[in-house]
Amino acid sequence: MIMDNDNMEMEEVESGSTNELELLEFLVGTEYFGINIAKVSEIIIHCDVTHVPSSPDAVEGVFMHRDRLVTVVDLHKVLNLTKPNEERSLLVVCDFDQLSIAFDVTNVNGIQRLKWSEVEKPPAISGKAEDSLATGVAKIDDKIIMVLDFEKIVCDMNSGQEFEIGKLEEIEAPHNFDYNRRIIVVEDSIFLNKVMADALAKTGFTNVVQFYNGKEAWTYISSQKGSEDLRYNVAAVISDIEMPQMDGHTLVRMIRADKALKSTPIVLFSSLIHDNLRQKGETVGANAQFSRSQLSECIKTVIDLMNN
Repeated sequence: MIMDNDNMEMEEVESGSTNELELLEFLVGTEYFGINIAKVSEIIIHCDVTHVPSSPDAVEGVFMHRDRLVTVVDLHKVLNLTKPNEERSLLVVCDFDQLSIAFDVTNVNGIQRLKWSEVEKPPAISGKAEDSLATGVAKIDDKIIMVLDFEKIVCDMNSGQEFEIGKLEEIEAPHNFDYNRRIIVVEDSIFLNKVMADALAKTGFTNVVQFYNGKEAWTYISSQKGSEDLRYNVAAVISDIEMPQMDGHTLVRMIRADKALKSTPIVLFSSLIHDNLRQKGETVGANAQFSRSQLSECIKTVIDLMNN
């Protein structure tokens, strides 16, 4: 079999990267869903909660757990699925930036190990794309597992306030900074992808290209290698970490392994920025890494990197 150079490069780089996902499979009603196990801190039996006045309908309340305040979100209500009455449900406790959220689910089935390439984009449906609550679909045996956009669910619970969009107005670029250079945004959440693109536009950027997984982004980025305007067409990359087809760490490896692209500024922007993943991001060659609540700091750093 004959293989072109780009495919050979991809295989060589991916051989040094797992590009794998451990997916916690759980039931909401009778439907199967999943979440990256890296986002899960623990699973506990549902406990008594204290109701929070004027909270969204899907927020059951809060409780203290290991000296931290945890908010309980009923996924049955979020997904409009019937909650069984015969058993006590489980709470999947997750940490998103500075928030501890427990998702009320019917049951937990276990952990599925698969490659990101086995996770497909969800099918297009009617309505606004940014309202979608799914970032991927995985077929395991005879089951279809929807990978939920938990960041969007959490953001909806907080009315989008975690992004502090107003701080973008405080960002000042150097004199004669060229906002027309192309920024590549890679984020599987349609909602968060739009948040980042809108934030960049509000800051002043006029040339933003959006992709929804690392593979799509790499196909575009690598296609620009022969261009005389490479530094203009791929001025910087802002990428999520966990994505279908190719994760963010593998995308960074691909870019850094290419002689023509290796100096491209790359920033990781994800809810999965903890010590272990931060170290991995540094190892693969990311210039900087930010959590979801650091949107303005992320864009300010992109400007600084582009100006150097």
